[in-house]
Amino acid sequence: MIGSTRSVCNAMTVDVEDYFQVSAFENCVDKSQWDVIPCRVEANVERILELFERKNIKATFFTLGWIAERYKSMVRGIVDQGHELASHGWEHVRVCQQDRQTFKADITATRHLLEDISGVPVLGYRAASYSISSGNLWALDCLADAGYQYSSSIVPIKHDLYGIPDAPRFAFRAAESRLLEIPITTIPIVGRNINCGGGGWFRLFPYRFTRWALSRVNKEDGEPCIFYFHPWEIDPEQPRVEGASGKAKFRHYLNLEKMYHRLERLTDDFHWGRVDEIFLANSKNGVRENQWGRHDAHNKTAY
Repeated sequence: MIGSTRSVCNAMTVDVEDYFQVSAFENCVDKSQWDVIPCRVEANVERILELFERKNIKATFFTLGWIAERYKSMVRGIVDQGHELASHGWEHVRVCQQDRQTFKADITATRHLLEDISGVPVLGYRAASYSISSGNLWALDCLADAGYQYSSSIVPIKHDLYGIPDAPRFAFRAAESRLLEIPITTIPIVGRNINCGGGGWFRLFPYRFTRWALSRVNKEDGEPCIFYFHPWEIDPEQPRVEGASGKAKFRHYLNLEKMYHRLERLTDDFHWGRVDEIFLANSKNGVRENQWGRHDAHNKTAY
């Protein structure tokens, strides 16, 4: 049993994309418009970096290639302050919208760009909207082939847009043990996994629920958590996107005004670090060799 909520080092992660690039708005904001829409990501990332510096936190920033190409000094600033730089793909295209060849080209180009800009190796990847699912597990093989050491692209929940409910809750080896997959943190409640690892869920649930759930994972499961959020989530004054569905608007705009304060509480209540330093170091000492998926009747790649 682990005592304090600060006795386990958890992974703090940021998905670096702007408010108009999210999957929820992909049908009402065409990519041809991206270059003429005023970006807010640079100012929001700067505010995040200031928070992390004040709290003495090092984190992992999963960054879009599209953003990195236009904000090179921001990317270098992330690395110069001791944070890990990782890939979020080029233009926030979900994996389920790509075939193998397109996906491999995307993840390869993004990794090379990030490394060229930063001068450091890029080891990790996170799929847009956690879109690696049971129907495209081949993506994990592609990531290993492209030189990535880990992915954080699966959420073991049932959801209308993403998720693999029967996936392991904690880090497991994939792609014939060539890749470490690190699922977003969940907690089982009444036989169903509930996301307690950030994003819209962090804004939806009362803060005390997140604190209780992450503490329970640390203490009872003895596992580090992995938490995520986006720069636009600390920006309640962002322009409103027209044409989105009511559900999309609810998910995107809910409690934006409370997000920064909740982050401040979260950074005080738990111990946080980079994904690579927490999970890759531990994997060398024997991360579970999970056999999930080997029974698949359709002969998908075994994981």
